Amino acid sequence: MSNSILMNLPGIDPEEMMFLQNLLKELREDQHQNFFMMYTRRRKDPQTILIMCLIGFIGIAGLQRFVLDQVGMGILYFITCGFCFIGSIYDIVNYRNMTMDYNKRAAIEAAAMIRVM
Repeated sequence: MSNSILMNLPGIDPEEMMFLQNLLKELREDQHQNFFMMYTRRRKDPQTILIMCLIGFIGIAGLQRFVLDQVGMGILYFITCGFCFIGSIYDIVNYRNMTMDYNKRAAIEAAAMIRVM
């Protein structure tokens, strides 16, 4: 997959780009296109997660966890007001790491599905 396609992803950083390049080394060119289509549907933008964290801090605690498919933590945050706001503050500080972890899992799942096809 060419770097120009990866650069079009919103909010991509060098760490994520290197991870994707390493993940896609063994895929054929036609598989790259299928991967890109699957991954862009699942991938979350770090800025969107930051906005969700801020909304969660002000209003609905745990919203960012629901968006990142962490439903159990989202419910726990909602019930405890974001662990008395401490968990919400932690998420605001670490939103990039949370997003990167989610995107890595999404990329690995998409690559596995492409290999099976």
